Amino acid sequence: MTLQEDRAAAPAPAIGADLERLDGAVKVAGTAAYTGEVPVEDPLFLHVVQSTIARGRITAVDASAARAVPGVVLVLTHENARRVASTDDLELAVLQEPDVAYRGQVVGAVVAETAETARQAASLVRFTYAEQPHTVVLASVGTAAAGAGSPALYRPDAVNPSFDTDSDTGDVDAALADAPHAVDVRVTTAWMNNNPLEPHATVARWDADGGLLVHDSTQGVHAVRDTLATVLGLPVGQVRVLSRFVGGGFGSKGNPHPHEVVVCLAATALPGRWVKFAATRQQMFAFTGYRTPTEQRVRLGADADGRLLAVAHDAVSQTATVKEFAEQTAVVSRFMYGAPNIRTTHRLAAIDVPVPSWMRAPGECPGMFGLEVAVDELAIAVGLDPVELRVRNDPPVDPETGQPWGQRHLVACLREGAQRFGWAGRDPRPRRRLVDGWWVGTGVASSVYPAMSMPGNEARVTALADGRLEVAIGAADIGTGSWTALTQIAADALGVGLERIELRLGDSDLPSASVAGGSSGTSSWGAAVVGAAASFRVQHGPRPAPGATTTAGMLEVPGADDVAQYSFGAQFAEVRVHADTGEVRVPRLLGVFSVGRIVNPRTARSQFLGAMTMGLSMALHEQSVVDPRFGHVVTHDLADYHVAANADVGDLQAHWLDERDAHRNPMGTRGIGEIGIVGTAAAVVNAAHHATGVRVHDLPVTADRFL
Repeated sequence: MTLQEDRAAAPAPAIGADLERLDGAVKVAGTAAYTGEVPVEDPLFLHVVQSTIARGRITAVDASAARAVPGVVLVLTHENARRVASTDDLELAVLQEPDVAYRGQVVGAVVAETAETARQAASLVRFTYAEQPHTVVLASVGTAAAGAGSPALYRPDAVNPSFDTDSDTGDVDAALADAPHAVDVRVTTAWMNNNPLEPHATVARWDADGGLLVHDSTQGVHAVRDTLATVLGLPVGQVRVLSRFVGGGFGSKGNPHPHEVVVCLAATALPGRWVKFAATRQQMFAFTGYRTPTEQRVRLGADADGRLLAVAHDAVSQTATVKEFAEQTAVVSRFMYGAPNIRTTHRLAAIDVPVPSWMRAPGECPGMFGLEVAVDELAIAVGLDPVELRVRNDPPVDPETGQPWGQRHLVACLREGAQRFGWAGRDPRPRRRLVDGWWVGTGVASSVYPAMSMPGNEARVTALADGRLEVAIGAADIGTGSWTALTQIAADALGVGLERIELRLGDSDLPSASVAGGSSGTSSWGAAVVGAAASFRVQHGPRPAPGATTTAGMLEVPGADDVAQYSFGAQFAEVRVHADTGEVRVPRLLGVFSVGRIVNPRTARSQFLGAMTMGLSMALHEQSVVDPRFGHVVTHDLADYHVAANADVGDLQAHWLDERDAHRNPMGTRGIGEIGIVGTAAAVVNAAHHATGVRVHDLPVTADRFL
């Protein structure tokens, strides 16, 4: 059958089909081999040794007891580890110097014949330290009120990934002073750690002839390959990274961490032997990234009708002394609502903590919490329904750039969400409904996330002897459904049935793919698949010979940069607070989203619901508690670090508008993985205020806030 004949015979387009996950069966059956389970011959096992001080210097090492344990093959410290080729990234300059920059830093590693032996021996390595005074709590160095003049805070050159640090249009102070209605809100969000179900894991083998082969739980095999090649001083062609199945990442697996380097240092010291490492849950709270805590001040001024006159958003967050990461917390306030006067600032405190990194919707998630709580308070001050206030301030063009919107359907999301949620007739006055001993309230918040595509993606299409078509791209499926969605996109672009597509992912030897992050995966990789499919059809015609192959890059959409491209959503929450105990319950969460074309409703709904659940978790539970005496997170397991469970929400619904975005990519899609988390926490806090009359400004929301 020719490509054209098969397209004509296809019952429906593959894009939009409610297809079961193609990788679902092997995962449910337990036969999907994640990184730590990859079968390799005669493996060795590595366990890291971590610093027990937050700041200082190693003055002596005694590894004799560890080396004496039967089965120990290698003990690595800064005294004997291979010198790396690049120390530009100090986070990855593992075992190079005796300096200690944070509690839990990797200062050694033991390799042994069994995992148990490696762990036992690692506990016997003794370090002597010259300890120095440390600072590990953001609140101890300054607050948002201290502002730019605080000596403990500094202004970064840019914020993640490359936004201007500050923005200032108009005369914000004068507009706030003259505004008939104004609010001045200070909020804090907690230190939160990514906790994917699968821990970070790396398995590596060095062969002088074959190079370095690495299995890694990562969101981007090419990023890991390139980083390891740079750090270790190897040609890129000598490093291959594989990542077939990944059990979640939420950003923490988006860039390499110290454990990948130390495993490869051990592997190069033991040629021909596989070295396996899987982080413990406790270790994941030390060196695999986290969401920085924030301190925010949001000031809004509005006229008598509730139209914004001024927005000021000042954000403070922390970074490590060893490496800077600046969260773009206040950037959302530059474009979310229309106002003639807008000012945003970002300041950092460099303290003795691990390096913060990406966690689902970095910047937008904590930033929209501050903004949307302030918008709710402004609605009360003006005496306007909070949905109507948001509608009234929906800007016709992007306030930051002046560009027209590609698609801005926030008002439609708010209207549909209000109708589905039953918002009409809501009594705006707080503390009015007491049902069976529970104060009941409802709240709303907006969501936003930029529509991003990453450059440089390529895909390859090859005709197989059995009539199927192999589509290959080095993308990662971190549990989001990429195996399924890219198969659907490929089938649609090639005009064949889904059963004719053989998809290959997760190998750095495949055509280059960007990291699965920023809700950009499907948009970026899909555009490459469509581009390769189009070129393949042109080059090889309707009857491609077995072996016919084409590699091509992303199919671009003309004028994509001429419009402002964002996804929007509206989140609604019902909250119940027990009148006697302050116990908080969230029986209902509902979200409506504008995200372009949906490739697969089943996997899309999973992403929305998962993100909303994570936002609920942020609102009610998640908080990494740091011991200021020693510098480590004490809530470093899933017994003490609480995450939302089924019992935390009864009715969880996600809906979306039926649309197609003609501006971003040839599929008409925008990213969906992160927008669901963005407004959830604010909706919960706003609903809690409506229920009780108590305004919570500091996350998480716990019972003591209402007592």
